Formats: sequence, structure tokens, C-alpha cells
Amino acid sequence: MSTYLKEGKTPSDIQEADTKVADIVRSTIQDIEDNGDKAIRNLSEKFDNWSPESFQLSQKEIEEICDSIPEQTAKDIAFAQNNIRQFAEHQKNSLKDLEVETMPGVILGHKNIPVNSVGCYIPGGRYPMVASAHMSVLTAKVAGVQRVIACTPPINGEIPATTVYAMHMAGADEIYILGGIQAMAGMAIGTESIQSVDMIVGPGNAFVAESKRQLYGRVGIDLFAGPTETLVVADETSDPEMIATDLLGQGEHGPTSPGALITTSKAIAEKTVKEIERQLTTLPTADVARVSWEDYGQIILAEDEQEALAEADRLAFEHVEILTKNPDFFLENMTNYGCLFLGPETNVAYGDKVIGTNHTLPTKGAAKYTGGLWVGKFLKTVTYQKVTSEEQSAYLGEYAARLCQLENFAGHAEQALLRVRKYGEKS
Repeated sequence: MSTYLKEGKTPSDIQEADTKVADIVRSTIQDIEDNGDKAIRNLSEKFDNWSPESFQLSQKEIEEICDSIPEQTAKDIAFAQNNIRQFAEHQKNSLKDLEVETMPGVILGHKNIPVNSVGCYIPGGRYPMVASAHMSVLTAKVAGVQRVIACTPPINGEIPATTVYAMHMAGADEIYILGGIQAMAGMAIGTESIQSVDMIVGPGNAFVAESKRQLYGRVGIDLFAGPTETLVVADETSDPEMIATDLLGQGEHGPTSPGALITTSKAIAEKTVKEIERQLTTLPTADVARVSWEDYGQIILAEDEQEALAEADRLAFEHVEILTKNPDFFLENMTNYGCLFLGPETNVAYGDKVIGTNHTLPTKGAAKYTGGLWVGKFLKTVTYQKVTSEEQSAYLGEYAARLCQLENFAGHAEQALLRVRKYGEKS
């Protein structure tokens, strides 16, 4: 039976914080709905000290920003975007339209149609999330979305040039320097200066995530993405330095980012704890990573590999690194995760930034029912039907009428019976 060597905050503690965020988001969305651009400007001034003549960048401004990007940075972004584009294109190619004749004269099918317009949020603040431009804007464009707009907040009252460059190179049709709740609500609801979209996507802080939750329904979303989660599964062959590095490397995302270790080796767990403490004395972002580890870190000691698998599936974390001697055991058997990182040669940072898989992934247990952002999220699989034979229509109508009558749907039955009368007489 598994035992906890370290536990993080309780679910009730987390729920209390979530409730406070939800109340703030609800009132802010209502303000934007009532007051449009005026509310957005007030919020941007209050939280970002940002009130330009227009929140949308002009083509000239974008061109000037692009010209200012260092050559090496441009090459690095091109490398990452090429990897992400390639994988997204392969994913799209795996999705096929379908048409089949299920019985003579009865044709059923489905088509994969891109969403018409999408709003992408690219986080800023302490960490300008340049990679989120590739993950959302570029993937939407590969899917065939006609209009993709993108929002990112200013950083210390300045336009984040590298992020804007990445958004532009990814294919954004409109770029807004706007952050937080005001960006999400502006894209979803629309204002005098922002035309609303059909879907909003992208990661962000607790307020951005809660905005997506509350706006879902009036627009589509990719998924509910909360604070970054990282799980490392280890055994006696694993490297404690690597475990500690990879947990703290993700813990720096924010003070509420959970990190967990599941291991079959108590010795590895103890060495990892010591290694975490050592690295926290030198890590430049230790002020954040220490809080996330102390408040949300977990260590679970499992009896064997099978129990480690069960615990990993129970947690259903966003990122799962498998550092055991047999990583493929988890690839073949694990069912609940956002993305798997198999073996010591890879790590979550590769997935976050460069390797090609998408980094917008499910958190807070959502991996039990959904995967992450990908080309398919921007496509609607819609069905159609046609009957080319009058005789077949009458034949279907007899079955349909009886089944409708079983449910007391007289009007439904009449739709079918009309075809029976109209077409059945000719057969």
C-alpha cells in the first residue's frame, strides 16, 4: 500500500482560494459586458499600467518589432515553430472526412470543419510565455482557422517584443497588448474595438483559467488549464539530481504549481529531498519554486511498479516524467496524463518549448477525461446524411415512426409517416 512521505495543501484549502478568484472574475466579466472598451481600459490601467491609444498593434508597429529581434532569437523561434508545425500537420493528416453507404441508398458521413475564429491568450508577467504563441496561434492556423487573434499583456509597461514576434510568425491576424480577465472577456464577449471570437484558448494564471470556465458556453474553449503540474515516477535506478531539477524546474511557474514524486525506492526519495534543498540554495527562481514545493509538493512511496502506475493514474497530472528502468510500461498502461515524457533523455522543458508536442495540457484531474490542445480542438466533426432512394426512405420511415411512437413523439412520427405515404405508394 502506498504511503505519503510528504503531502501538499488539502483540497479544502485549494477550494477556498478558487472561490475568491471566481467572485473577482464574475464581477469583472459583468463590468466588461456592461461597459465594453471603457471597462477594459480601466482594468488595463489598474493592473498593467497600460493605456495606449489602441490595444491592437498596427501592421507598422508589428513590422518595427520584428525588425528589432536578434538574429539568433529569430532562428530559435523558427526552429521551435517548425517542429510544432510539423507535428500539428501530421496530426491533422490523421483526421479524415468520412462518407459511407450503410445500406443501399442511405449515405452517412462526417466532415472536419475548422472553427471560424479563435482568440489565443499568451501569458506574460514574470515569465513572457513566448512558446504559447506557437502552441495556440500556429496550431489553430494549421487546423485552418480563418481568423486568429492573440492577446498578451505588457511587461512593466512595455510591449513584449519577442512574444509579439512569435505571435506574428505563428500567423496571428490581429495582435492585442492586453492581459488577464480583460483579454479573455474582450475576446469572448467583444467590445467596440474587439470583434468577438467563437473560441478562446491558451494557458494563464488562476484568473485567466477561471475566466475561461465562466465564459465557456458563450464561446468554446480548449480545456480548463490551471497551475502547472509535474509528476516524476522513479525507481531505484533513477537520478535524484535529475528528479529534483525537473520538479523545481516546473515549480518555478508559480507558487501554486504542484510537483509530485512517486517512487518505489525510499532511498531515492530521501536523496531527492536533500537534492531539492541543495538546489534551492542556488536556483535563481527559488523564491517561487520553494513555495510551490513546500505548499504543494508530494512524495508517494509505492510498493512496486504496478502500484506506482495506479497512483499516477489517480493523480492524473498534466506532465508526467517516467525515469524508471522500463518507461514503456507506463506508456503501454497509463491512462490519465496530459503528456508523457519517457526516459531521462527528455524532460518537460522540451515539451514546453521546442520539441513539437503542445504544452497546453489538462490540469486538476481533467486528464481523466480530456487530452491537451491540438489541431483537433480547432475542428468540429460534424455529421450529415442523405437518402437517395424513395423506397429506402419509406422503409426507414416505418421503423422511425414506430420508434417515435414508443416515446410519444407524435410530430416526430408524422415526419416519418409522411415519407411512408409519399414514397411507399410508389414502391
